[in-house]
Amino acid sequence: MSRTGPEHQRDEAARAAREAADEVYAAILRRSPEHDIDPTLDRVRAVCELLGDPQRAFRVVHVTGTNGKTSTSRMVERLVREHGLRTGRFTSPHLTRVTERIAIDGEPISDERFVEVWQDVAPYVHLVDTRSAQAGQPQLSFFEVFTVMAFAAFADAPVDVAIIEVGLGGTWDSTNVADGEVAIITPIAMDHERYLGSTLVEIASEKSGIVKDGATLVLAHQHEDVEGVVLAAAAEHGARVVREDVELEVLERQVAVGGQMLTLRGLGGIYQDVFVPLHGEHQAHNALLALAAVEALLTGGAALDGDVVGAAFADVDSPGRLEIVRTSPTVLVDAAHNPAGAQALAAAVEEAFGFVRLVGVVGIMADKDPEGILAALEPLLAEVVVTGMSSPRAMDVDDLADVAIDVFGEDRVHVAARLDDAIDMAVQRAESEADRGAGVLVTGSIVLVADARVLLGRG
Repeated sequence: MSRTGPEHQRDEAARAAREAADEVYAAILRRSPEHDIDPTLDRVRAVCELLGDPQRAFRVVHVTGTNGKTSTSRMVERLVREHGLRTGRFTSPHLTRVTERIAIDGEPISDERFVEVWQDVAPYVHLVDTRSAQAGQPQLSFFEVFTVMAFAAFADAPVDVAIIEVGLGGTWDSTNVADGEVAIITPIAMDHERYLGSTLVEIASEKSGIVKDGATLVLAHQHEDVEGVVLAAAAEHGARVVREDVELEVLERQVAVGGQMLTLRGLGGIYQDVFVPLHGEHQAHNALLALAAVEALLTGGAALDGDVVGAAFADVDSPGRLEIVRTSPTVLVDAAHNPAGAQALAAAVEEAFGFVRLVGVVGIMADKDPEGILAALEPLLAEVVVTGMSSPRAMDVDDLADVAIDVFGEDRVHVAARLDDAIDMAVQRAESEADRGAGVLVTGSIVLVADARVLLGRG
Protein backbone atom coordinates (compact mmCIF):
# COMPACT_ATOMS: atom_id res chain seq x y z
CA MET A 1 0.00 0.00 0.00
CA SER A 2 1.55 3.31 -1.08
CA ARG A 3 1.72 6.16 1.37
CA THR A 4 0.25 9.56 0.59
CA GLY A 5 -0.22 12.81 2.42
CA PRO A 6 2.09 14.93 4.59
CA GLU A 7 4.29 12.07 5.84
CA HIS A 8 5.03 10.92 2.30
CA GLN A 9 5.77 14.48 1.23
CA ARG A 10 8.19 14.92 4.14
CA ASP A 11 9.99 11.69 3.25
CA GLU A 12 10.26 12.74 -0.38
CA ALA A 13 11.56 16.17 0.59
CA ALA A 14 14.13 14.61 2.92
CA ARG A 15 15.26 12.20 0.20
CA ALA A 16 15.59 15.01 -2.32
CA ALA A 17 17.55 17.13 0.15
CA ARG A 18 19.89 14.24 0.92
CA GLU A 19 20.50 13.61 -2.77
CA ALA A 20 21.22 17.29 -3.36
CA ALA A 21 23.66 17.37 -0.43
CA ASP A 22 25.36 14.22 -1.72
CA GLU A 23 25.77 15.84 -5.14
CA VAL A 24 27.41 18.90 -3.59
CA TYR A 25 29.70 16.70 -1.51
CA ALA A 26 30.67 14.65 -4.56
CA ALA A 27 31.56 17.83 -6.45
CA ILE A 28 33.71 19.13 -3.60
CA LEU A 29 35.39 15.72 -3.30
CA ARG A 30 36.77 16.13 -6.80
CA ARG A 31 39.09 18.82 -5.46
CA SER A 32 42.49 18.12 -3.89
CA PRO A 33 42.06 15.89 -0.83
CA GLU A 34 42.18 17.28 2.70
CA HIS A 35 45.47 15.57 3.59
CA ASP A 36 47.24 17.24 0.65
CA ILE A 37 48.57 20.51 2.09
CA ASP A 38 49.58 23.42 -0.12
CA PRO A 39 51.32 25.76 2.36
CA THR A 40 49.36 28.96 1.86
CA LEU A 41 46.32 30.60 3.41
CA ASP A 42 45.88 32.96 0.49
CA ARG A 43 42.98 31.19 -1.21
CA VAL A 44 40.87 30.76 1.91
CA ARG A 45 41.68 34.29 3.04
CA ALA A 46 40.63 35.64 -0.37
CA VAL A 47 37.25 33.86 -0.31
CA CYS A 48 36.64 34.95 3.28
CA GLU A 49 37.38 38.58 2.36
CA LEU A 50 34.86 38.40 -0.48
CA LEU A 51 32.31 37.00 1.99
CA GLY A 52 32.96 39.81 4.47
CA ASP A 53 35.30 37.81 6.74
CA PRO A 54 32.70 35.57 8.39
CA GLN A 55 35.42 34.04 10.60
CA ARG A 56 35.50 37.33 12.53
CA ALA A 57 31.78 37.28 13.34
CA PHE A 58 32.16 35.09 16.44
CA ARG A 59 34.63 34.17 19.15
CA VAL A 60 36.89 31.21 18.36
CA VAL A 61 38.42 28.35 20.34
CA HIS A 62 41.01 26.74 18.05
CA VAL A 63 42.09 23.15 18.71
CA THR A 64 45.16 21.30 17.42
CA GLY A 65 47.42 18.46 18.56
CA THR A 66 47.91 14.87 17.44
CA ASN A 67 45.32 12.90 19.39
CA GLY A 68 42.17 13.95 21.26
CA LYS A 69 41.27 16.97 19.12
CA THR A 70 37.72 15.91 18.27
CA SER A 71 36.82 14.70 21.78
CA THR A 72 38.24 17.89 23.29
CA SER A 73 36.38 20.03 20.76
CA ARG A 74 33.11 18.29 21.58
CA MET A 75 33.69 18.85 25.30
CA VAL A 76 34.43 22.55 24.81
CA GLU A 77 31.32 22.94 22.67
CA ARG A 78 29.11 21.22 25.23
CA LEU A 79 30.47 23.34 28.09
CA VAL A 80 29.99 26.58 26.17
CA ARG A 81 26.46 25.62 25.12
CA GLU A 82 25.49 24.73 28.70
CA HIS A 83 26.27 28.36 29.55
CA GLY A 84 23.50 29.50 27.22
CA LEU A 85 25.64 30.54 24.27
CA ARG A 86 25.00 29.49 20.69
CA THR A 87 27.81 27.32 19.35
CA GLY A 88 29.36 26.23 16.08
CA ARG A 89 31.62 23.19 15.92
CA PHE A 90 33.87 22.32 12.98
CA THR A 91 35.58 18.93 13.20
CA SER A 92 36.96 16.38 10.78
CA PRO A 93 36.77 13.85 9.38
CA HIS A 94 33.13 12.80 9.57
CA LEU A 95 31.97 9.31 10.48
CA THR A 96 28.72 8.88 8.57
CA ARG A 97 27.47 12.06 6.93
CA VAL A 98 29.58 14.98 5.78
CA THR A 99 27.15 17.35 7.50
CA GLU A 100 28.58 16.17 10.85
CA ARG A 101 31.61 18.36 10.21
CA ILE A 102 29.59 21.57 10.59
CA ALA A 103 27.43 21.52 13.72
CA ILE A 104 25.34 24.31 15.23
CA ASP A 105 24.25 23.98 18.86
CA GLY A 106 25.64 20.45 18.84
CA GLU A 107 23.62 19.23 15.85
CA PRO A 108 24.92 18.67 12.31
CA ILE A 109 23.51 21.15 9.83
CA SER A 110 20.67 19.78 7.74
CA ASP A 111 21.07 18.58 4.19
CA GLU A 112 19.03 21.58 3.03
CA ARG A 113 21.24 24.00 4.90
CA PHE A 114 24.39 22.30 3.64
CA VAL A 115 23.27 22.90 0.05
CA GLU A 116 22.24 26.49 0.83
CA VAL A 117 25.63 27.28 2.36
CA TRP A 118 27.39 25.86 -0.67
CA GLN A 119 25.20 27.95 -2.97
CA ASP A 120 26.05 31.03 -0.89
CA VAL A 121 29.81 30.55 -1.09
CA ALA A 122 30.14 28.89 -4.52
CA PRO A 123 30.33 32.11 -6.61
CA TYR A 124 33.16 33.42 -4.45
CA VAL A 125 34.98 30.08 -4.47
CA HIS A 126 34.68 30.07 -8.28
CA LEU A 127 36.05 33.60 -8.49
CA VAL A 128 39.11 32.75 -6.39
CA ASP A 129 39.57 29.46 -8.27
CA THR A 130 39.65 31.43 -11.53
CA ARG A 131 42.14 33.96 -10.22
CA SER A 132 44.30 31.17 -8.87
CA ALA A 133 44.27 29.31 -12.19
CA GLN A 134 45.25 32.49 -14.03
CA ALA A 135 48.25 32.78 -11.71
CA GLY A 136 49.19 29.15 -12.34
CA GLN A 137 48.11 28.09 -8.86
CA PRO A 138 45.72 25.32 -7.77
CA GLN A 139 42.05 25.84 -6.97
CA LEU A 140 40.76 25.60 -3.42
CA SER A 141 41.14 22.14 -1.94
CA PHE A 142 38.38 19.99 -0.46
CA PHE A 143 39.23 21.10 3.07
CA GLU A 144 39.61 24.76 2.16
CA VAL A 145 36.09 24.77 0.72
CA PHE A 146 34.71 23.10 3.84
CA THR A 147 36.46 25.62 6.07
CA VAL A 148 34.86 28.49 4.16
CA MET A 149 31.46 26.79 4.36
CA ALA A 150 31.79 26.32 8.12
CA PHE A 151 32.69 29.96 8.70
CA ALA A 152 29.82 31.11 6.49
CA ALA A 153 27.32 28.81 8.23
CA PHE A 154 28.42 29.96 11.67
CA ALA A 155 28.26 33.65 10.78
CA ASP A 156 24.83 33.27 9.25
CA ALA A 157 23.37 31.27 12.16
CA PRO A 158 24.72 33.35 13.95
CA VAL A 159 26.77 31.61 16.65
CA ASP A 160 28.39 33.22 19.66
CA VAL A 161 31.39 30.89 19.85
CA ALA A 162 32.89 28.55 17.25
CA ILE A 163 35.04 25.62 18.27
CA ILE A 164 37.35 24.95 15.32
CA GLU A 165 39.45 21.80 14.99
CA VAL A 166 42.38 22.04 12.59
CA GLY A 167 42.41 19.64 9.69
CA LEU A 168 46.15 19.01 9.67
CA GLY A 169 48.96 20.78 11.51
CA GLY A 170 48.29 24.40 12.31
CA THR A 171 50.34 27.10 10.61
CA TRP A 172 49.15 26.32 7.08
CA ASP A 173 45.84 24.73 7.99
CA SER A 174 43.02 26.60 6.29
CA THR A 175 41.26 27.11 9.63
CA ASN A 176 44.16 29.34 10.66
CA VAL A 177 42.63 32.36 8.93
CA ALA A 178 40.54 32.58 12.12
CA ASP A 179 42.05 34.16 15.22
CA GLY A 180 41.51 31.88 18.16
CA GLU A 181 40.93 33.80 21.36
CA VAL A 182 41.77 30.53 23.08
CA ALA A 183 44.06 27.89 21.53
CA ILE A 184 44.24 24.31 22.76
CA ILE A 185 47.15 22.02 21.93
CA THR A 186 46.48 18.41 22.86
CA PRO A 187 49.40 15.94 23.20
CA ILE A 188 51.72 16.03 20.19
CA ALA A 189 53.09 12.75 18.85
CA MET A 190 54.39 11.39 15.57
CA ASP A 191 51.76 11.43 12.82
CA HIS A 192 51.40 12.79 9.28
CA GLU A 193 55.20 12.99 9.04
CA ARG A 194 55.00 13.38 5.26
CA TYR A 195 53.24 16.72 5.70
CA LEU A 196 54.27 18.03 9.13
CA GLY A 197 57.87 16.93 9.59
CA SER A 198 59.88 13.91 10.67
CA THR A 199 60.56 14.99 14.26
CA LEU A 200 58.42 16.03 17.20
CA VAL A 201 60.06 19.46 17.14
CA GLU A 202 59.10 20.01 13.51
CA ILE A 203 55.53 18.85 14.13
CA ALA A 204 55.27 21.05 17.21
CA SER A 205 56.45 24.04 15.23
CA GLU A 206 53.63 23.51 12.71
CA LYS A 207 50.96 23.00 15.35
CA SER A 208 52.00 25.97 17.49
CA GLY A 209 51.22 28.15 14.48
CA ILE A 210 47.61 28.51 15.69
CA VAL A 211 48.70 30.62 18.69
CA LYS A 212 47.76 34.24 18.00
CA ASP A 213 48.74 37.58 19.53
CA GLY A 214 47.34 37.98 23.03
CA ALA A 215 45.55 34.63 23.02
CA THR A 216 45.33 32.14 25.87
CA LEU A 217 47.06 28.84 25.12
CA VAL A 218 45.86 25.76 26.99
CA LEU A 219 48.66 23.24 26.70
CA ALA A 220 48.46 19.52 27.41
CA HIS A 221 51.37 17.69 28.99
CA GLN A 222 54.04 17.44 26.28
CA HIS A 223 57.46 15.98 25.59
CA GLU A 224 60.12 18.39 26.87
CA ASP A 225 61.35 19.35 23.38
CA VAL A 226 57.78 19.95 22.21
CA GLU A 227 56.99 22.14 25.19
CA GLY A 228 60.02 24.30 24.51
CA VAL A 229 58.96 24.94 20.91
CA VAL A 230 55.37 25.75 21.88
CA LEU A 231 56.34 28.03 24.77
CA ALA A 232 58.69 29.95 22.49
CA ALA A 233 55.87 30.46 19.99
CA ALA A 234 53.53 31.60 22.76
CA ALA A 235 56.11 34.09 24.05
CA GLU A 236 56.56 35.49 20.55
CA HIS A 237 52.84 36.24 20.40
CA GLY A 238 52.48 37.49 23.95
CA ALA A 239 50.09 34.65 24.68
CA ARG A 240 49.07 33.61 28.16
CA VAL A 241 50.04 29.96 28.70
CA VAL A 242 48.06 27.60 30.89
CA ARG A 243 49.82 24.25 31.31
CA GLU A 244 48.66 20.86 32.42
CA ASP A 245 50.48 19.76 35.60
CA VAL A 246 51.35 23.39 36.35
CA GLU A 247 48.16 25.49 36.48
CA LEU A 248 45.87 22.53 35.70
CA GLU A 249 45.66 18.98 36.97
CA VAL A 250 43.54 15.85 37.00
CA LEU A 251 43.53 15.41 40.77
CA GLU A 252 41.52 12.22 40.99
CA ARG A 253 40.01 9.74 38.57
CA GLN A 254 37.83 6.74 39.28
CA VAL A 255 36.35 4.28 36.81
CA ALA A 256 32.56 4.46 36.94
CA VAL A 257 29.73 2.66 35.18
CA GLY A 258 29.64 4.04 31.66
CA GLY A 259 32.62 6.34 32.10
CA GLN A 260 34.66 7.91 34.88
CA MET A 261 34.33 10.26 37.85
CA LEU A 262 36.86 13.09 37.97
CA THR A 263 38.20 15.76 40.27
CA LEU A 264 39.76 18.53 38.19
CA ARG A 265 41.86 21.53 39.16
CA GLY A 266 41.08 24.25 36.68
CA LEU A 267 42.08 27.89 36.54
CA GLY A 268 39.30 28.96 38.87
CA GLY A 269 39.47 26.20 41.45
CA ILE A 270 38.68 22.55 42.05
CA TYR A 271 35.71 20.79 40.46
CA GLN A 272 34.68 17.60 42.24
CA ASP A 273 32.47 14.67 41.24
CA VAL A 274 32.55 15.45 37.53
CA PHE A 275 31.13 12.49 35.62
CA VAL A 276 32.36 12.05 32.04
CA PRO A 277 30.66 9.24 30.08
CA LEU A 278 33.81 8.37 28.13
CA HIS A 279 36.44 5.75 28.87
CA GLY A 280 40.17 6.12 29.32
CA GLU A 281 42.65 8.29 31.17
CA HIS A 282 43.23 10.29 27.99
CA GLN A 283 39.62 11.48 28.08
CA ALA A 284 40.11 12.80 31.62
CA HIS A 285 42.99 14.94 30.35
CA ASN A 286 40.91 16.07 27.37
CA ALA A 287 38.21 17.13 29.83
CA LEU A 288 40.75 19.14 31.82
CA LEU A 289 41.88 21.02 28.71
CA ALA A 290 38.29 21.74 27.72
CA LEU A 291 37.44 23.02 31.19
CA ALA A 292 40.41 25.39 31.29
CA ALA A 293 39.67 26.67 27.79
CA VAL A 294 36.09 27.53 28.70
CA GLU A 295 37.19 29.16 31.96
CA ALA A 296 39.62 31.32 29.98
CA LEU A 297 37.00 32.13 27.35
CA LEU A 298 34.02 32.93 29.55
CA THR A 299 35.48 34.33 32.79
CA GLY A 300 39.13 35.05 32.02
CA GLY A 301 40.06 32.22 34.36
CA ALA A 302 37.59 32.55 37.24
CA ALA A 303 35.60 29.55 38.40
CA LEU A 304 32.58 28.35 36.47
CA ASP A 305 29.38 27.19 38.16
CA GLY A 306 30.05 23.61 39.24
CA ASP A 307 26.52 22.43 38.49
CA VAL A 308 26.70 23.81 34.97
CA VAL A 309 30.06 22.12 34.42
CA GLY A 310 28.73 18.84 35.78
CA ALA A 311 25.63 18.92 33.59
CA ALA A 312 27.66 19.67 30.47
CA PHE A 313 30.26 16.94 30.99
CA ALA A 314 27.62 14.35 31.87
CA ASP A 315 26.05 14.95 28.44
CA VAL A 316 29.25 14.71 26.38
CA ASP A 317 29.61 12.09 23.70
CA SER A 318 32.32 11.31 21.18
CA PRO A 319 31.18 8.78 18.56
CA GLY A 320 33.82 6.38 17.34
CA ARG A 321 35.93 6.78 20.45
CA LEU A 322 35.76 3.56 22.49
CA GLU A 323 32.13 3.29 21.48
CA ILE A 324 30.09 0.13 22.06
CA VAL A 325 28.23 -0.56 18.82
CA ARG A 326 26.99 -4.09 19.56
CA THR A 327 26.53 -6.46 22.48
CA SER A 328 26.66 -10.27 22.75
CA PRO A 329 29.52 -10.20 22.14
CA THR A 330 30.61 -6.65 22.79
CA VAL A 331 31.94 -4.89 19.70
CA LEU A 332 33.92 -1.72 20.34
CA VAL A 333 35.10 0.78 17.75
CA ASP A 334 37.87 3.29 18.27
CA ALA A 335 39.44 5.74 15.84
CA ALA A 336 43.04 5.33 17.06
CA HIS A 337 45.24 5.64 13.96
CA ASN A 338 48.76 6.22 15.25
CA PRO A 339 50.94 4.51 17.88
CA ALA A 340 50.21 7.05 20.64
CA GLY A 341 46.49 6.73 20.06
CA ALA A 342 46.72 2.94 20.05
CA GLN A 343 48.63 2.98 23.35
CA ALA A 344 45.93 5.17 24.96
CA LEU A 345 43.26 2.87 23.55
CA ALA A 346 44.91 -0.25 24.93
CA ALA A 347 45.23 1.27 28.40
CA ALA A 348 41.60 2.40 28.36
CA VAL A 349 40.27 -1.01 27.33
CA GLU A 350 42.33 -2.75 30.01
CA GLU A 351 41.00 -0.36 32.62
CA ALA A 352 37.34 -0.12 31.68
CA PHE A 353 36.44 -3.54 30.27
CA GLY A 354 36.88 -7.00 31.73
CA PHE A 355 37.41 -8.93 28.53
CA VAL A 356 38.55 -12.52 28.89
CA ARG A 357 39.29 -12.70 25.19
CA LEU A 358 39.46 -9.76 22.78
CA VAL A 359 39.98 -10.07 19.03
CA GLY A 360 40.93 -7.09 16.91
CA VAL A 361 39.74 -6.04 13.48
CA VAL A 362 42.39 -3.70 12.11
CA GLY A 363 42.71 -1.66 8.93
CA ILE A 364 45.33 1.08 8.53
CA MET A 365 46.04 3.82 6.01
CA ALA A 366 49.13 3.34 3.84
CA ASP A 367 50.80 6.54 5.12
CA LYS A 368 50.59 5.49 8.78
CA ASP A 369 52.87 3.42 11.05
CA PRO A 370 51.30 -0.07 11.00
CA GLU A 371 54.07 -1.70 13.03
CA GLY A 372 53.79 0.92 15.79
CA ILE A 373 49.99 0.67 15.92
CA LEU A 374 49.95 -3.14 15.96
CA ALA A 375 52.74 -3.32 18.55
CA ALA A 376 50.70 -1.12 20.88
CA LEU A 377 47.67 -3.39 20.46
CA GLU A 378 49.49 -6.74 20.62
CA PRO A 379 49.40 -7.21 24.44
CA LEU A 380 45.67 -6.43 24.41
CA LEU A 381 44.50 -8.75 21.62
CA ALA A 382 44.34 -12.54 21.59
CA GLU A 383 44.22 -12.50 17.78
CA VAL A 384 43.84 -9.96 14.99
CA VAL A 385 41.91 -9.94 11.72
CA VAL A 386 43.37 -7.51 9.20
CA THR A 387 41.02 -6.04 6.64
CA GLY A 388 40.37 -3.32 4.10
CA MET A 389 38.16 -0.24 4.09
CA SER A 390 36.45 2.24 1.80
CA SER A 391 39.43 4.48 1.10
CA PRO A 392 41.92 4.51 -1.76
CA ARG A 393 44.56 5.38 0.85
CA ALA A 394 44.07 2.08 2.70
CA MET A 395 47.10 -0.14 3.14
CA ASP A 396 47.00 -3.31 1.05
CA VAL A 397 45.51 -6.09 3.16
CA ASP A 398 48.23 -8.61 2.34
CA ASP A 399 50.96 -6.08 3.15
CA LEU A 400 49.26 -5.31 6.45
CA ALA A 401 49.01 -9.02 7.18
CA ASP A 402 52.78 -9.37 6.71
CA VAL A 403 53.37 -6.63 9.28
CA ALA A 404 50.84 -8.18 11.64
CA ILE A 405 52.53 -11.56 11.41
CA ASP A 406 55.85 -9.95 12.35
CA VAL A 407 54.20 -8.46 15.44
CA PHE A 408 51.71 -11.15 16.51
CA GLY A 409 53.10 -14.33 14.99
CA GLU A 410 51.42 -16.24 12.18
CA ASP A 411 49.02 -18.25 14.36
CA ARG A 412 47.35 -15.11 15.74
CA VAL A 413 46.77 -13.32 12.41
CA HIS A 414 43.82 -13.78 10.05
CA VAL A 415 42.90 -12.00 6.82
CA ALA A 416 39.50 -10.94 5.50
CA ALA A 417 39.47 -8.40 2.69
CA ARG A 418 35.87 -7.32 3.38
CA LEU A 419 35.04 -5.64 6.66
CA ASP A 420 31.77 -7.52 7.19
CA ASP A 421 33.62 -10.82 6.80
CA ALA A 422 36.37 -9.56 9.13
CA ILE A 423 33.90 -8.68 11.88
CA ASP A 424 32.11 -12.03 11.53
CA MET A 425 35.44 -13.86 11.72
CA ALA A 426 36.51 -11.83 14.75
CA VAL A 427 33.24 -12.60 16.54
CA GLN A 428 33.70 -16.32 15.88
CA ARG A 429 37.34 -16.22 17.01
CA ALA A 430 36.44 -14.26 20.16
CA GLU A 431 33.62 -16.63 21.15
CA SER A 432 35.54 -19.77 20.26
CA GLU A 433 37.38 -19.83 23.58
CA ALA A 434 35.28 -17.53 25.77
CA ASP A 435 31.52 -17.84 26.19
CA ARG A 436 31.58 -14.85 28.50
CA GLY A 437 33.92 -11.90 28.42
CA ALA A 438 34.47 -12.17 24.67
CA GLY A 439 34.81 -9.00 22.65
CA VAL A 440 35.81 -7.50 19.32
CA LEU A 441 37.71 -4.24 18.83
CA VAL A 442 37.61 -2.45 15.46
CA THR A 443 40.39 0.11 15.15
CA GLY A 444 43.33 1.50 13.16
CA SER A 445 41.57 4.15 11.09
CA ILE A 446 38.73 6.64 11.37
CA VAL A 447 37.47 5.46 7.98
CA LEU A 448 37.41 1.85 9.19
CA VAL A 449 35.45 2.88 12.28
CA ALA A 450 33.00 4.83 10.13
CA ASP A 451 32.49 1.81 7.88
CA ALA A 452 31.97 -0.47 10.90
CA ARG A 453 29.42 1.89 12.48
CA VAL A 454 27.37 1.84 9.28
CA LEU A 455 27.59 -1.97 9.03
CA LEU A 456 26.46 -2.36 12.63
CA GLY A 457 23.59 0.10 12.40
CA ARG A 458 25.18 3.09 14.11
CA GLY A 459 25.75 5.15 10.98
